[in-house]
Parts: sequence; C-alpha cells; structure tokens
Amino acid sequence: MIPERRPNSPQPARRFPRLALSQVWVRFLLAIVGLMLAFGAALFSTVSREAGNFWGTLILASVALLLATFVGLTTVPYLARRVVASRVREAMDYDVTRAGTIYILISVVIGIAAINTGNNLLYVVVAALLSAILVSGAASALVLRRLQLDVRLPEHVFAGRPMLARLLLGNTSSWVPSFSVRVVPAKRKNKDHWGWEASTFGWPRNRAPQEQWLRLPDRRLRRMHEEAEKPILEESVYFPFLAPGQELRADLEMTFPARGRYCEKNFGLATRFPFAFLMKTRRVNLAREVIVYPEVESTEQFLEVLPMVTGEFETFVRGRGNDLYLIRDYMPDDSARHVDWKATARTGALKVREFSREDERKLRVVFDNPAPGVLPPGVYERAVRLAASLGWHFHHEDVEVSFVAPGLEPTEDVFAFLRYLALVEPQEATPVFGRLRASDDYNVIITARAAADMPAALVARSYIISSCQLPVASSQ
Repeated sequence: MIPERRPNSPQPARRFPRLALSQVWVRFLLAIVGLMLAFGAALFSTVSREAGNFWGTLILASVALLLATFVGLTTVPYLARRVVASRVREAMDYDVTRAGTIYILISVVIGIAAINTGNNLLYVVVAALLSAILVSGAASALVLRRLQLDVRLPEHVFAGRPMLARLLLGNTSSWVPSFSVRVVPAKRKNKDHWGWEASTFGWPRNRAPQEQWLRLPDRRLRRMHEEAEKPILEESVYFPFLAPGQELRADLEMTFPARGRYCEKNFGLATRFPFAFLMKTRRVNLAREVIVYPEVESTEQFLEVLPMVTGEFETFVRGRGNDLYLIRDYMPDDSARHVDWKATARTGALKVREFSREDERKLRVVFDNPAPGVLPPGVYERAVRLAASLGWHFHHEDVEVSFVAPGLEPTEDVFAFLRYLALVEPQEATPVFGRLRASDDYNVIITARAAADMPAALVARSYIISSCQLPVASSQ
C-alpha cells in the first residue's frame, strides 16, 4: 500500500505528462541544448574570423555570449536552489562503525604494501576494497532516499503512565526496496550562554523570603546552561524490509518520567546496509510536540489529604437532595417524609435522613503559584502533582468542579488545568485570591501563603493545603 502524502512531506516536482520528465530535468536538458548552441556559435565565430568575415564573427560571438549568459542567469540558479533545498531537506549524517574502522585500517595496510612492493595484484585488491566503500555509500543513500515517515502521538499524556505512539514508514519508490532501516532520535547538543534571569530583590538579605520586609522583582546577569529539549523518541525502531510501494507501522510503548514539554524537530532514518561499514542517517524534518501532564496516580500523600478534603466539602454542601449524607435525630422543623422508619424502630428514637444537595456540589481547585525561591524544587513538584491529582479525582466524581491559577483563565476544562500544571514554573505574580469571584463554590487551595494573608470570607469556605508542609520526597 502506498502511504498517503502527509502535509509536511515535500511536494514532488511538476511533471510533463507526455515526456514523463520533471521540471528539473526539462530545465537541465534545455540548459545543455543552450550551452551546445553557444559552443557551436563560438566555434563558427572562430571559423568566420579565420575567413576574414568581421560581421559574421561579431554576430556569432554575440549569440554565443548571449546564450551562455541566458543559461547562467535562468537555469543555473534554479538548479542550485533545488540542490541546496534537497540537501537541507535530506541531510545525511555519517558515523563509521567498528567494522568500518577495521575495514579501513586493513585497506590502508594493503595500500601501503602495494606502494612499497609495486605488486599489481595488491593494487587490484586495494581498488576492490575502496570500490566496496563507494558501493556501500551509494546503496545506503538509495535505500533511504524514497522513505516517508509519520509519527502519531496521543493527545493526552500523563507522566509515569505508558502510552502508545505509532510510527508509519512508507517506501514511495516504485522499484527500489529498502533494507534494514531504523527510526532513530535526532542528535541534540547542550548550549551555554550569558543571559538575564528573573530574580527577586529582598531585604534584609539574611532572612527567609516570607520574613523579608521588602521584595521587588529584579533581574541578574549570569551564565545560563541551556539544556537540549526533552526528546520524545529515546530508542530506535527497526524495520527489516520495505518492499517498493509498501507502508509499515510500528506501535511503540513510551513512558515519560516527568511533566513538561517534549519536542522533536526532526527524526532520523538510519541504515547500515549493505556492508555495515557506515551508519548513514537521513534527517527527516518532522516536528512533533507532546505536553506531558503531571502524575495523577494515588500516592500516600494524596490518600492522606483526600479524606479530609472530601469530609470538609461534604460538610459544606450537606442539605436536601438524593445522596444520603447521614441519619440523625429528628428536629421539629424536619419534614415527616424524611423519617427513616427502620432506624427509628431499631433505636427507639425518631430518626431522619439528611441528604447532600446536588445543585450545590460545586468545588473549585485553586493553585496559588509561588514566587521563585519560596519552595524547594522537590516540594514545588509535590504541590503541582497534588493539585493535578485532586483536579483529576474530582473531575470523575459527581461534582461541578472548576479550576483557578495565576496566568490561567478560570475554566471547567480539566485538561486545560492539567496543561497549565504541565508547563508551570515558579514566578512572581499577583495573588490569585483577588480573582476569585463570590460564589457558592467550596475551595480547595494549594498555597505557600499563610491563612492570615487571605480574605476571611474565603478562608471560611475553603480547605487550605499548605505547600510549605509537603514532604520533599513522596512515597511511590
């Protein structure tokens, strides 16, 4: 099956149907014809000069010059651009293998022996060895040139959870098969440079950040280590054989260890075919990006916090509804239709049922992002993970849940909140509490601030989780 053309795949050159030639070949042949005419005109101009024909010499020489100039201005730049674009699009990397290194050393030794002895048989052997290297390079380039790659990734990915990625590799050639091809990750390099970094000016300097009298946004110049982007593909995928016009797929199970953005600007198609002297890799410009959400698996810390959050929330919303909250003693203002006769008969006292009001089961998860330096990196990651776990848990409950955070518009979309948490970093920002509109929602707030810094009305209908008290290491 011939693979369908992808949007990011290079468009084929325009073809002339009658001749079955691409536009590149047509221009090349026209350039050859033009240069042959220019050469003939120059040759006849020489003959005319020898014959003493001044005007014939002038005309023929001018025609030769004009033809050569026209070909040079119209065809040569076009072909040069095509060659440069092709090399950029299909750049090749070469790595000499261990077998190739040994082979080259043997060739050098035999070559030195041939020079010293002058033995013709040794020269023939050296020529055969060198020709094998040339054949290996040409064959591997031919195997990789007509391959098309597509990588399909899932939309929602969580850290620590395995997910399946699908790789589609197609051979668009109509007659050349491909052998022993690997899809490999791109090469990456770390870079160091000087740059301005956001910081905070605090005074007095010898005090903890929360005890300083003055804290102002500041910037400082320092040498920054720019790490390479987190890769998506970290292992190779092997395709032993692709017939002409065939497309194969491979499902690869991948697990991302941490939240964040994972990017690939290009992938590599590598082969050692036919003699394994060189590992030739063709870089394929295929940009892919994955936003990995924080882990939402239940940890010991999450299991400790969840019952307290749930208990406070249920206490806040108890009222009338269909979900049984508790059975309690009868009060004079209770309706007789809520009397639980079985409990009354068993205890000998009048008992009534109390329900949770479904129309008021509204929960708001608030993540108060702290400033840089307030929390150690390990504690900050625990806070992000806890916020993601709480949001993901209540999203699957019978609760109308919403999410608020600095830099995030209030939303009810749990995936928008998880995407925010996947990319969030500590930063100076206005406290999020000023953006909380008056509502009947019960708030679960993850913050590094003290309760005294929050509005009293907000504290009264909130469960506050202090991120300063979270452990540095979580139990797995």
